[in-house]
Amino acid sequence: MAKVEKGLFYTEDHDWFKKDGDLYLMGIADYAQDSLGDIVYVELPEVGDEIDADDSIASVESVKAASDVITPFAAEVVEVNEELEDEPAKLNSDPYGAWIAKLKIEDFDESKLLDDAKYEEKLGEE
Repeated sequence: MAKVEKGLFYTEDHDWFKKDGDLYLMGIADYAQDSLGDIVYVELPEVGDEIDADDSIASVESVKAASDVITPFAAEVVEVNEELEDEPAKLNSDPYGAWIAKLKIEDFDESKLLDDAKYEEKLGEE
């Protein structure tokens, strides 16, 4: 079974959020990177981008498929993980350390997400 990091919030689409001061880190879960296979490219957002709720914030491409990373919240991109431009495979080797973007989210609502226990339940059903 895929690894689930404790203390994070997860989306139904296998992305994660982690509170970082007043901001939030966002990345893809272990299950997502495993499903995609070897990741070869990450299209990162631009710092300053304003993302609407339920829009794509990034795109992750593997040898098997391409997948959009969707945020359920309106957000402003404050920082991107530029390491992923040169080393996209970090999402495979360390999906919870290799965040994609740091976001400013005004209306972060935990009820739109799964905590780690609920996410583990979801994985058990898939």
